[in-house]
Amino acid sequence: MARYTGALCKKCRREGAKLFLKGERCNTGKCAIERRAYAPGQHGKNKVKLSEYGLQLRAKQKTKTYYRVSESQFRKYYEKAFASKGVTSEVLFQYLETRLDNVAYRMGIGSSRAEARQLVGYGMLEVNGRKVNIPSYIVKVGDVIKIREDKKENNAIKTALEKTASRNIPAWMEANKERTEVKILRLPAREEVDLDVQENLIIELYSKN
Repeated sequence: MARYTGALCKKCRREGAKLFLKGERCNTGKCAIERRAYAPGQHGKNKVKLSEYGLQLRAKQKTKTYYRVSESQFRKYYEKAFASKGVTSEVLFQYLETRLDNVAYRMGIGSSRAEARQLVGYGMLEVNGRKVNIPSYIVKVGDVIKIREDKKENNAIKTALEKTASRNIPAWMEANKERTEVKILRLPAREEVDLDVQENLIIELYSKN
């Protein structure tokens, strides 16, 4: 996504939900949502009733921020999902979930998606035995994603795995004991995605354009 230099916690406060942009910190009392559960800005405490368009926009922005993707990337996934034979909203989330940076995050390589994306970009992973350093790479059913053998002792990787040791591996993946390797068993279902958003609002927003 386009480089954002502001406070990440403001994004969570804007959406009124934890988006885990700061990784494990979000599970502590230091989380901004825990201390200031209202939107940022001078009028953040004021209750504002959003229009239909406003609700649709916030649903899209919340999802984009959660997965850390740009507008152009998000629209590309929507267009592919719309053109597919499946349910558009479900296929959209399948594309987002099967990005390599998200798969890395789900398996514990990175306490946040931003950290996982950085480690992917550094070439820490391989897919089916081939080095892949493209965070937006879409994995497929049957693919095996693993930490490259010469990177397993990398301090950043070891620290990330230690921090995320209690993180649950999604049921659509199968991980080895050390969580250094996963196999994609199937595509994820929408109900398996831990993001509270009304995806129909996103579809309605894009269908107007």
